[in-house]
Amino acid sequence: MREVKVMTEDRVVTSTDYTMDVSLDFFNERMKIEDYRGNVASIHKQIIRLLDEHPFTKVIVKSRQEDWKTFIELGYQFEALYTGYFNGSDAYSMALFTENSRRTSEYWIYEDETIEQVKEIPCTLELPNAPGYTVRKAEEKDAKELSNLYQAVFEIYPTPMNDPDYIEKLMKHDSIFYVAEFDGRIVSAASADINPTYHNAELTDCATLPDHRKNGLMKILIAKLENDLKEQQIYCVYSIARALSFGMNAVFHQRKYVYTGRFTKNCNIYNKLEDMNLWICDLSRR
Repeated sequence: MREVKVMTEDRVVTSTDYTMDVSLDFFNERMKIEDYRGNVASIHKQIIRLLDEHPFTKVIVKSRQEDWKTFIELGYQFEALYTGYFNGSDAYSMALFTENSRRTSEYWIYEDETIEQVKEIPCTLELPNAPGYTVRKAEEKDAKELSNLYQAVFEIYPTPMNDPDYIEKLMKHDSIFYVAEFDGRIVSAASADINPTYHNAELTDCATLPDHRKNGLMKILIAKLENDLKEQQIYCVYSIARALSFGMNAVFHQRKYVYTGRFTKNCNIYNKLEDMNLWICDLSRR
């Protein structure tokens, strides 16, 4: 993983007629509004003021169902649907672009074709056999080895997963990790980032060393994470997969997740800004 300075700044912005949780993501050149209440028009005006201060090329808002049409009127575009995100109510991911280069994807048609190919694969919850591998829940003492795994797999990643202190911080808060070991060495990992306010979780940080791929390890890790989340009564589970990755999209399709949209040039991963697909699953129906 290339050594990059990942910079984000989270803040709560309030006024007399609104409040919103803002994430200024300098590394991915975007602003995210993760939550809000109040007057949507006033929120939009504040977003424009923040763009004057921080000239990002993309703004992402998780809109309530009753507000997405207003965001459309204000110039935003619908990208993907988080089914059941807000304690059972849907979240509409709306995007505002400030440059044509960020709005335009060179790979969109190819990614459409990839999704169609993925959907032809039969769905099954049956897990593969992986002889020789040990799967377990990760502990804080695994942070260093996990950071080495992510550094080996990704040249660039949207979050500083090459930093063991960062991984340990995630584990102490609302993230759980599962790992697969071979000969006592971690060769694959995945995590769930839990939102305790709205009772949802993002499956993320999926990585497997090249020599250990095609053994079905990621399906096993995701199943372990799902079981853990169900025990915590977390039923809305989603993942954002690289639209160019046939393998990861196939994994979520086979696990009976539903494709609900694509984020244009969402984040820096590998060596460029990439489109990302959203996959959603309601674990309460399992």
